[in-house]
Amino acid sequence: MRNEPRRQEPVGRVGADAPRLDQLIVSAILAVSVLVFAGLIWLIYFHQSSGESAAFYRMLPACNALFNALSAACLIGGYRAVRRRKILLHRRFMLSALAFSALFLTGYVLYHSAYGDTKFAGTGPIRPVYFTILISHIVLTMACLPAILLTVFFALSSRFDRHRRIARYALPIWLYVSVTGVAIFAMLRAYA
Repeated sequence: MRNEPRRQEPVGRVGADAPRLDQLIVSAILAVSVLVFAGLIWLIYFHQSSGESAAFYRMLPACNALFNALSAACLIGGYRAVRRRKILLHRRFMLSALAFSALFLTGYVLYHSAYGDTKFAGTGPIRPVYFTILISHIVLTMACLPAILLTVFFALSSRFDRHRRIARYALPIWLYVSVTGVAIFAMLRAYA
């Protein structure tokens, strides 16, 4: 009996366990997203803020707005790159957008751990405009985090059909959340 060469398995997950692993990862992404959002609600509305007045904490909202703006610019760049089939450039833009969003989240947590909730001081017709933007921003943020994580997961696991399917919704939501984050900062500053 001669030695036959081993058959090479394709790269990636195959077999009966693949759907179960996908379901486990999707469940983990959803659980992490819920925990992050619950932690943010607790931090902003229930945590006793330290009231730090250091310049570092006071500059965080402007830095966070910058991170949101850079994330939005990278999202637009990534979309344009993928439409032109420049996949490596798309990947770089999207990973940069992810990094800027992570920096934003870090700054956001630091700021709200020091100051808690930020009150909007505007009055008159601007008040319902601000709260409409804020509420839509918050609601879409809840959808944004798991959509981003799922999109990244499917891209990293080379399942681009699923990646595209989710990215079709994740991109506009992420872009809206980034842009409205800058708008919220600008409105809070304008009516401080």
